[in-house]
Amino acid sequence: MLKHMSPSRLIPALSAVIIGIALPMAALAADSGADENSAGLIRRGNQISVPQNSPYRSRLVVKSVETALLKRPLVVPATVEADPAKTVKLLPPLSGRLIALKAGLGDAVTAGEVLAIIESPDLAQAYDDDAKAASMLDLVQHAYDRQRGVTGIGVGSAKDLESAKDALTQAEAEYRRTEARLKIIGQLADPKDASHNLIVRAPVSGTITELDSAGGSYINDPTQSLMTISALDSIFVTASVAENDISAVVIGDEATIRFIAYPNENFTAKVEEISAVLEPDTRRTKVRLAFANPTGRFKPNMYATVTFTRPEIPQLIVPTSALLMNNDQTTVFVETAPWTFERRAIDLEYQAGDDVTILNGLALGERVVVKGGVLLND
Repeated sequence: MLKHMSPSRLIPALSAVIIGIALPMAALAADSGADENSAGLIRRGNQISVPQNSPYRSRLVVKSVETALLKRPLVVPATVEADPAKTVKLLPPLSGRLIALKAGLGDAVTAGEVLAIIESPDLAQAYDDDAKAASMLDLVQHAYDRQRGVTGIGVGSAKDLESAKDALTQAEAEYRRTEARLKIIGQLADPKDASHNLIVRAPVSGTITELDSAGGSYINDPTQSLMTISALDSIFVTASVAENDISAVVIGDEATIRFIAYPNENFTAKVEEISAVLEPDTRRTKVRLAFANPTGRFKPNMYATVTFTRPEIPQLIVPTSALLMNNDQTTVFVETAPWTFERRAIDLEYQAGDDVTILNGLALGERVVVKGGVLLND
């Protein structure tokens, strides 16, 4: 039947078949040149009017834009980190060859435990300097004692006694310096081990979370870490919060944490610290939540999500049924006069149940089509 129609009648007919009930017969009458008042819709530029006798009126629902107090959850990614206040990077006090590692990655260690042995020529030099300083102090001490005795019986001069005392003071200072250097590098001033190997001990108890050197390697950089020791009885869950969401997070707030490793469990913790700077590449700031970890279930570098609850604020809302897509834009039909509508692009923030919150494009009290808006589409 359609193939016998003229080209001018073919397109409206196909449209009626495709759209079906969305296009009532009154619209076909308008296309045939019927009176505008009997048409389903009247289009004038951007305005779409629905005449009084149009069947569309019974199928369109129009409501005013409202406000609602909403609690919007803020969900952000996070990772587990060791507490920086309980983390120590173990640096070699002297250069040398690492001849033995006594602990490995993930091992639990106690304060004072031997972790590494370094063969260090610098340590031998430090011992030699200390021995020379001790010998010189002993020599100068005897010289001062003799000069003081001689001066006491009236044979020596006061000037010679002052010179001896000055030499003694310098010798004592040098000996204290060499002793202090040996103590800094963790050695005794009178070692029994003639090899003068440097014994590196754990400064604190904890777990080795990083291992940066291997046995046999040569260490010539005093800033090169041998390993990292962290106490993991408490950890930080560090959340990355976007710049525009920082105001929603306050120190002391309680948040909900879900770990990827334990998807069926929810945990809570309080915000302990909000970083004072933004990460320049991600425009996010770090928010740390303290978290007890007595059993060691939570391990550094685990992934998690943290949910903060924003304070209730009044926000513009419309039902999701009012939204229509037009190219790449989200739009609604706004009533500009009774039963006269205009398409308008809007910016959404987030969905809350059957409603969406509006950032831009609508004002409180404006009336929008919340049902049947598809009938007004071009």
